[in-house]
Amino acid sequence: MRYAIRTEGLSKSFTLHLQGGVTLPVLHDVELAVAPGECVALAGPSGAGKSTLMRCLYGNYGAGKGRILLRHGETEIDLAAADARVMRAVRRDTLGYVSQFLRVIPRVATLDIVAEPLLARGVALEAARDRATSLLARLNLPAKLHGLPPATFSGGEQQRVNLARGFAPRYPVLLLDEPTASLDAANRAVVIGLVEEAKRAGTAIIGIFHDAEVRERVADRLFEVHPIPAAA
Repeated sequence: MRYAIRTEGLSKSFTLHLQGGVTLPVLHDVELAVAPGECVALAGPSGAGKSTLMRCLYGNYGAGKGRILLRHGETEIDLAAADARVMRAVRRDTLGYVSQFLRVIPRVATLDIVAEPLLARGVALEAARDRATSLLARLNLPAKLHGLPPATFSGGEQQRVNLARGFAPRYPVLLLDEPTASLDAANRAVVIGLVEEAKRAGTAIIGIFHDAEVRERVADRLFEVHPIPAAA
């Protein structure tokens, strides 16, 4: 099978320099493979390393050892060994990440925040803004807010901006970290629809879904992340 993203022996530890250099192992020999059009939900207790795994996949955390193999265009590259130039191209064209928090440049209008990843790919301004407007409307963010920076929005409104930005480019691989955590039932249903559409279009999705109803609706299977015993 041709996978969109997979790991081989992925491990990650943190060194606590303020605690005498103690090493805290978090991930050990993770073997995860996700096919195009598949949604895999990460499962496991709090502290097992689910968010750490997501950040390793996106390159926010460097891998301690192992490989992260991503189908990028017609080639498969190892993100664990990729330089900054390659990572910029990967994040522009192939790999998206919707975190729990919206991190954007202050004073930039919401519409431009959502359109920005499309513009970075060379999409025309009008087309990028049309796509952004459509997603924001679908996520029930009023048009009167589209021209405002989201810094003063509620948590749920900011999360909807975050989701619109993440789904706008139609990435081949999409990471979702609790995408419905701040949303009401109506907007959770919208997110379920967006995930289902992305899967039909061939997007490989890896997600952390603490909402059991959402997880059951969108996930094709669970991948258990096991906590590492303290003595490991």
